[in-house]
Amino acid sequence: MTTSVLTRAGDVSYTIRGEGRPLLLLHALLHDSHDFDPIVFQLADRFQTIAVDWPWHGASLETTTKSREPSAVLIAEVLEDFVTALDLPPAIIIGNSVGGFAAARLAITHPERVQSLILVNTGGFPSLNFVNRFFCYSLGYPVVARLVLPYMIPAYMKSKTPSDTVISQKAASRARIWQGASIAAAIWRSFLDDSHDLRSKGQAIRAPTLIIWGTKDIVPVETAHLVKRSIPGSQLEFLETGHVVFSSDPDGFLDIVNKFLE
Repeated sequence: MTTSVLTRAGDVSYTIRGEGRPLLLLHALLHDSHDFDPIVFQLADRFQTIAVDWPWHGASLETTTKSREPSAVLIAEVLEDFVTALDLPPAIIIGNSVGGFAAARLAITHPERVQSLILVNTGGFPSLNFVNRFFCYSLGYPVVARLVLPYMIPAYMKSKTPSDTVISQKAASRARIWQGASIAAAIWRSFLDDSHDLRSKGQAIRAPTLIIWGTKDIVPVETAHLVKRSIPGSQLEFLETGHVVFSSDPDGFLDIVNKFLE
């Protein structure tokens, strides 16, 4: 069942499958909830899975307010609105990239809403040296994002499966149009904001946390270790994939997740 809920960024669409404890699925920048198609039905056998389309993305694209500039923090605030509006009990959250940032921030600001975290090649724990800052700053210009991201997306996807190929092609197509490039640029700019940096706040996360990292992503594995050090008691696992691990290796991903949740 697909429906929507009103947030501070407009109506956000989501799809519910299955019954049981809620499990939220949060996708990456320029992607959409269909990234989780390779695993969603297996998860729905055990949980009430709720796959969200972020504002300016997927099925939420046409219902998003134009009065707010996209940012990583606004996406995290939308997640707060979302779980409050649905009045969800403590949920399991799987967040990829900026979705991981939003999930981790929710565990800090509203710990009563989070039962456990699964962070997949997550954002929010940057190692911002000069090179990384310059990269984020440059991609903060729509004209640069439009030129670079269509090549960068296949590089971080490292496609292994037909699902990977579809995800990569869709995200790259979005980056090629001005609207998609502008959204991506605004969010890349926001990665430089202090409010996007959770490294000093990760110690406040009390929910059991699993970090899964695709070692072929363009973001180095050292970042995964940094996330683990930032969240006390967290568990770190690696798979030989790109950025969207659950699409590239759904069986390996589910094996790790099921063991963690049990």
